[in-house]
Amino acid sequence: MAYRYLDLARTPSVRAAQAANGSAALWETIEGRRDSNRLTEAEIAFIGGRDSFYLATVSEDGWPYVQHRGGPPGFLRVLDDTTLGFADFSGNRQYISLGNLGAKDRASLFLMDYPHRRRLKIYARVEAKDLAEYPELAEKIAVPGYKGRPERAFLVHVEAFDWNCSQHIAPRFTEAELDTILEPVRWRIAALEAENDALRRKLALQRA
Repeated sequence: MAYRYLDLARTPSVRAAQAANGSAALWETIEGRRDSNRLTEAEIAFIGGRDSFYLATVSEDGWPYVQHRGGPPGFLRVLDDTTLGFADFSGNRQYISLGNLGAKDRASLFLMDYPHRRRLKIYARVEAKDLAEYPELAEKIAVPGYKGRPERAFLVHVEAFDWNCSQHIAPRFTEAELDTILEPVRWRIAALEAENDALRRKLALQRA
């Protein structure tokens, strides 16, 4: 667990809430702290397999905004061990996340793996980049075969990350994941149907 994430999260009001609920000592005496914000092979592999994530920003008035971002698996690219990048495709043209990040670059990302009940949280600073000015970046975040039109790139500079426990994460599966899971079942059903047809034909011949 990367406790740098908790160090950033434990503001004075959070510490007060922990103290009031009897958990302050738990986080103050934890051993084996790792203060690095560098992603390891485990995080890099996990991020590379995601087909969506949740992006939270805050407006100038203090209102939070959570946006769902999706695409083909791997559309959120790991550019190095502290930087992620993804293409911002044309959507409903509200530009709420873009506007919020223009005023305050801090953001929180939630990456979910519902089938395996895993969740990665990331604190980051996010900046928007004009793809025309950064052709090399445009190439790195390109999503081959995807029909959406990228308007810009977002660079996600990781400040801290943390893994959550699996409690209360209900397993959910995409259509492609269900196809893989059910393939052996379909083969078994097909084999049983063929066996039944053969037995029916055999029985019909015996009765003839």
